[in-house]
Amino acid sequence: MNLLASMRYLVALHQYRHFGRAAQACHITQPALSNALRALEKEFGAVIVRRGRAYAGLTPEGTQVLHTAQRMLHEHERLRQDISASAGRLRGTLRMAAVPTAIPILTRFAAMLFTRQPGITPVVLSTSSQELETGLEDLSLELALGYTERMGRESRARLLAWAQYAEHYYFVRRAAPAAQEGLRIGPALSWAEASRHPLCLLTPDMHNRALIDQAFLAAGAPVSPALQTNSVLSLVLSVAGGGVCSILPGAMVATLRGHRELEALPLTGPEVRTPIGFMTQAGVQPTRALQAALDLLADPDWVRQCGENAGDITP
Repeated sequence: MNLLASMRYLVALHQYRHFGRAAQACHITQPALSNALRALEKEFGAVIVRRGRAYAGLTPEGTQVLHTAQRMLHEHERLRQDISASAGRLRGTLRMAAVPTAIPILTRFAAMLFTRQPGITPVVLSTSSQELETGLEDLSLELALGYTERMGRESRARLLAWAQYAEHYYFVRRAAPAAQEGLRIGPALSWAEASRHPLCLLTPDMHNRALIDQAFLAAGAPVSPALQTNSVLSLVLSVAGGGVCSILPGAMVATLRGHRELEALPLTGPEVRTPIGFMTQAGVQPTRALQAALDLLADPDWVRQCGENAGDITP
């Protein structure tokens, strides 16, 4: 039995919660995955996986094995990166995630990291806040960009944070007429005034939506959106289509600078500023790739790029 491979299969089963999808993700057949897990159970002399007509979760013993498997895979990747760095060129993967509204910033960061360290392969994922925190807890993610206000309140793991910017919010609509050059930044608009327009917003399970709902409530103007989506791309496309407006943070608005047919108006009354930062799990020795990413956070070029493309993007 290949113990490391079997541990990898167990982690995949926990992640996908389905034998077929886990096997597909591991590029093996479902019988091969099942046989490897049974061999793992024989190795430890305990039932690890609850089986029924479908995957039914892990036993308490299986949860213990899972936690060890997650750390084994982390240490294996860290060792691979240490050896490659000792040979003269760092090679490795860095799995990162961001809440959807911060994806533009994480993508910029990943591109700069690759430019500085070509041996690192950044993996950029878009997840909900809850999925982001779970990924940090189980070490399937090493670095995450999200709402630091949730730390200690929502996450069971002890996290470290690096503040990046404060999320500002904009009312985005079709410009009439279109601007001469690029996105038009209009005058400030109150949340109460914004509530009078048909809106496309993220779905209620997204933390960003909760923040927006709270702002409308504080303005005495709760809203029922005309359209809901879990995709920030859909938010933008719905506004570009002209039928609805939306509420977007500065990081998303910055990606629209070339769209002369749109305009963004800063929202006021109340002033909403939500802290966004990078997070890692405390108490886990970082891989070389993660350490390179953490070093980049203090680089003046990154600090400048983050400041220009997030938070308050009013010219």
